[in-house]
Amino acid sequence: MLDLGFIENELFVTIAAIFVLLLLSAFFSGSETALTAASEARLHQLSLRGRKRAGIVLRLRRQNETLIGAILIGNNISNISASALATSLLIAVFGEAGVVYATLGMTLLVVIFAEVLPKTYAINNADRSALAVAPIIRVLVWVLKPFSIAVRIIARGGLYLMGVRISADFGHKEREEELRGMIDMHRGPGPEVSEERAMLRSILDLGEVWVEEIMTHRRNVTMIDADLPLDTILDEALESPYTRIPLYRGDQDEIIGVLHGKALLRAIRGYDGEDPSGLDIEKIASPPWFIPESNNLLDQLQEFRARREHFAVVVDEYGTFQGVVTLEDILEEIVGEIDDEHDISVAGVRPQADGSYLVNGTVTIRDLNRELDWSLPDEDASTIAGLVLHESRVIPTIGQEFLFHGFHFEIMRRHRNQVTQIRVWSVEMGADDAARPTE
Repeated sequence: MLDLGFIENELFVTIAAIFVLLLLSAFFSGSETALTAASEARLHQLSLRGRKRAGIVLRLRRQNETLIGAILIGNNISNISASALATSLLIAVFGEAGVVYATLGMTLLVVIFAEVLPKTYAINNADRSALAVAPIIRVLVWVLKPFSIAVRIIARGGLYLMGVRISADFGHKEREEELRGMIDMHRGPGPEVSEERAMLRSILDLGEVWVEEIMTHRRNVTMIDADLPLDTILDEALESPYTRIPLYRGDQDEIIGVLHGKALLRAIRGYDGEDPSGLDIEKIASPPWFIPESNNLLDQLQEFRARREHFAVVVDEYGTFQGVVTLEDILEEIVGEIDDEHDISVAGVRPQADGSYLVNGTVTIRDLNRELDWSLPDEDASTIAGLVLHESRVIPTIGQEFLFHGFHFEIMRRHRNQVTQIRVWSVEMGADDAARPTE
């Protein structure tokens, strides 16, 4: 004779075991999502502030394969055990039809309550969930580590036989691409967000931009002949909008020093009312610092800081004077143009009523991208005119139009072989929207 009380107790224990196993499965599923979706940057900041659990999460993430392996082992043991118990129970109650009922019932329970529900919560509360489960998962990883390693070896062996090579770590290039993607996703209302995005991009680009791309070319450099009379030197220094001015003797390629306005005034005041005409201008000038035009901006910025210099003379591989670069030039590559009351404003970009832009040929692509939030490539050319020449492979004529990189380019002015003005508009505007402006 069957003991009904024993059967009822066994039924209750089995159902309770299935419930517990489903809870464990939900815990493992939610933990996997939380630990992989949590922000590493925020966790790093929390760890620096003394949050021990944040440090645990970071250490777990550094052994990512072992972590995922341990969680998956725990999750699958829970799901398979729950399904086996449910199948055994329903077969005892309904016979062979219990297999079908168990399959349908456990599929619904696992998908809804052990997968979708905990993962949905975890992905919307990733940081908080990761901090909550970290101590328990750390113990689980330690207990199941041998099994995780064995599973990983078998899995990698199988992939190796199929010709797949696994690299667990991101290289520098991949991490930089990930960071650039995060910067591009940084969106929000107001111009401040686009300015922040442009600055962050510019910081990452410093190592890929060369001094020759941002220097003031020699034809635009204000220089003073050291052999001129002192009164003439003073007049030219006062007329110049710059604090530091290169000095040359005889030939402009023969730069002998850099004259600082404050040093000049200090030297003249030292004469205390006497005639300063005998002042040796070369003695008060600082020695010129020559740098190659092939330096990248990141290295040059570090050199400026190390030498505590603000001004450098740029030369080519033959030592020929090419231009000058300042610390401010590099900072402007990051934060945009920094104008003071003495700067000379040059209108290089003029917006038109139809939405197009008249752009001087010497305007740099980086400045255009920063100012207008465009994404024109600057790997092969540094100026907008250079980009047109590179893409067209010809010396264009006035009125000629080109289409590349999602923009129309119309040549407006040319001086000899130099393109001096270009009209640019987006392909999205269409030809009718960007009718030729009248001037």
